[in-house]
Amino acid sequence: MGGYIWLIVVLPLVGAVVNGLLGERLPKPLVYFAALGSTGLSFILAVVAFMELVSLPPASRVMVNNVYDWITAGNLNVEASFLLDPLSGLWMLVVTGVGFVIHLYSVGYMSHDKTYWKFFTYLNLFMFSMLMLVMGGNYLLMFIGWEGVGLCSYLLIGYDYHRNAAAVAGKKAFVMNRIGDFGFILAIMLIFVNFGTVDYHSVFSHAEKLPVGGMTVTAITLLLFLGATGKSAQIPLFTWLPDAMEGPTPVSALIHAATMVTAGVYMVCRSAPLFNMAPTAMTTVAVIGCATALFAATIGLFQKDIKRVLAYSTVSQLGYMFMACGVGAYVAAAFHVMTHAFFKACLFLGSGSVIHAMGGEQNMEKMGALKKHMPQTYWTFLISTLAIAGIFPFAGFFSKDEILADTFGSGHLVLWGVAAVAAGLTAFYMFRLVFLTFHGESRVDHEVEHHLHESPFIMTLPLIILAFLATVGGFLGMPLLEGANVLHNFLGPVFAGAHGASAHAEAAHNVGEEVGLMVFSLAVAIVGIFVAHHFFIKDKPAAERIQKKYSGIHGLIYNKYYVDEIYDFLFTRPIVVFSREVLHKVVDVQIIDGFVNGTGSFFAGLSRFAKRFQSGFVRDYAFTMVLAFVLIAGYYLFGGK
Repeated sequence: MGGYIWLIVVLPLVGAVVNGLLGERLPKPLVYFAALGSTGLSFILAVVAFMELVSLPPASRVMVNNVYDWITAGNLNVEASFLLDPLSGLWMLVVTGVGFVIHLYSVGYMSHDKTYWKFFTYLNLFMFSMLMLVMGGNYLLMFIGWEGVGLCSYLLIGYDYHRNAAAVAGKKAFVMNRIGDFGFILAIMLIFVNFGTVDYHSVFSHAEKLPVGGMTVTAITLLLFLGATGKSAQIPLFTWLPDAMEGPTPVSALIHAATMVTAGVYMVCRSAPLFNMAPTAMTTVAVIGCATALFAATIGLFQKDIKRVLAYSTVSQLGYMFMACGVGAYVAAAFHVMTHAFFKACLFLGSGSVIHAMGGEQNMEKMGALKKHMPQTYWTFLISTLAIAGIFPFAGFFSKDEILADTFGSGHLVLWGVAAVAAGLTAFYMFRLVFLTFHGESRVDHEVEHHLHESPFIMTLPLIILAFLATVGGFLGMPLLEGANVLHNFLGPVFAGAHGASAHAEAAHNVGEEVGLMVFSLAVAIVGIFVAHHFFIKDKPAAERIQKKYSGIHGLIYNKYYVDEIYDFLFTRPIVVFSREVLHKVVDVQIIDGFVNGTGSFFAGLSRFAKRFQSGFVRDYAFTMVLAFVLIAGYYLFGGK
């Protein structure tokens, strides 16, 4: 069974190779066929494999496809193998399903781009790398995919490289991810040194013999989490994600909302047996996740760029996922990954639809009253906003509520309180976005307003599909009803029996308590929405008065707490100065170039001296021969033995 799993991973690579080598010469329909056909077929095979997996008994839902022996060196034996279990199966469906829908949207969005074939090449290459990350059967294959998505992120963020902002954003993402990746590769090295293998099952089996809270497992998990903070934009390595919005909107939807940024969450969930043995690492994950959720939510309050609001929202929602992992609620984290992929991809694609209609304008202060011009975009955007705000019965209500309930039930009351505040802020700034963009008076330039129109069907169809999933996706995790939480029943065995820690931090709270928590979180979201309505629809001058009264706080938050400037002062500038003044002027120019040039000068001088003995005159050579004969004869006659 599962002998075809490798095809799910490789098919997008085939599309990337075809368009990469031939795309410039192929007709546009064939480029689209190669890009969408490869991802669509990968999605179909993913569904088939998933159904085959579900048909197995819950305790036996593991399918391994060993392709060949990849590395054999000393004690290191690594197979090129692909793993399909409930955890990788969930991510596989999200990556291929949402990925295909975004590819479809890109056909309309990138239709006027001159190098569209290159864009689809990068997009297909990303799909291959992400599937490699998720379905690789060991840490080394995960790392190959991990680096692949980092490369594709760099290529796609900087796709419009002729714009300096896009080129700089691409480099920033690449460098900050390398910092996290350094931690990840060190963790893999530690895993091999201590366990002699990088295969998941073997690593976890060996790890069970280590003491809980020991230095080895703590070091490994903290280094793994360092990698996750880079890839999934958590404090302190989060500043690259908002700048990544310089890439085309489909890139923001696929890579920086639905798939790549959840790679860190997948890695922590996959490594749950290790993290459960490291209480210090678990606490670190939970605290940083919670802090990131609140920190990014506050920054999103006053941003004017529609995509940057969504970017900080993504950072905040990722914080919820990591907080869930930190309290042991891995299923809740995976559940939120799934629902977030639906509604956040829809929100990003909806923002792309708005930007497309606005002729490239992204400032919400220059929008307004777009509802009447773009009804399909508006309603799908509103549904996804209700989902992310946590309004019943949309998907985000169930997944976010499960995280909050599990955090509360596991006794982390401070984390629960902070996360609840962040949830209220999320509802506020997301509906601020909706009201400024689609409601109120039009602030659109007259020249642009005459051309406002709904996006073509090939762009609105993905919005409808994703909005539908954002509406019904939460019912897979229905609380309270016995056996209704399908996702927990499916994923639970993956995390069961992990060395003394429950796989799911559920609970110690009764039905009444859980209902109370649900009502409270819903009330918090509704309050956030009403406050946003008051300030941006009912009494807009009030928002301006408050902004002026607390201009210092507003300026601090609007400027993102000056984190970029602090990083620039503490790290970027000193590194640039050190590189220029020491590494370049001293090490490179004086030492390295000095040694190389000095070596050349020495031999040049030696050659100038030696060439005097190569005059070309017979008399000089005869004199040298006679002189040598005299010296040799004198040596033997007077000094030799």
